[in-house]
Amino acid sequence: MVNYPVSQIGSGRHTLSVLVENRPGVLARVAGLFARRAFNINSLSVSPTERDDISRITVTADVEAVPLEQVIKQLNKLLHVLKIVELDPENTVERELVLIKVSANERNRSDVLEIVKLFRVRVVDVHPESLTIEATGAGGKLDALLGLLQNYGIIELVRSGSVAMTRGPKALSEKVVGSTVTGR
Repeated sequence: MVNYPVSQIGSGRHTLSVLVENRPGVLARVAGLFARRAFNINSLSVSPTERDDISRITVTADVEAVPLEQVIKQLNKLLHVLKIVELDPENTVERELVLIKVSANERNRSDVLEIVKLFRVRVVDVHPESLTIEATGAGGKLDALLGLLQNYGIIELVRSGSVAMTRGPKALSEKVVGSTVTGR
């Protein structure tokens, strides 16, 4: 691990959900704030929400609690940032997507397919020398899958950032109801 001042070994993993106005340049300002504070972002995902005028940025980083509080305060000051919540892992549903191209020939293909079946993931492409596997789930499940497939030779890998939301009937965007996204 590269030594970033606020991303030390042993720091806890934190997931932030940031609601922002859906407009150009907002992601650059949010990511720039993390860079200026020397936060190493583990994953970053941006997506539309149930409201056309709002996007959700999900950021995960390994940091201590105190520097994270400072970043949250700075994020709250950014133009076009509507709401920031640090998600509690106990009350959060969090998922990632990974595509894995693994070496699989006629000798080991059945072994790889057993792993696919064990993890309840899917093969999305078949080649005589490889299989491409699609998997979704929590980070720990995907890490375990990758650990087993590594023995067969991972040719290529792409992993999305985490997406997460709190459990229960409430939406994070309810906390910005009444706010009108204007032409700032």
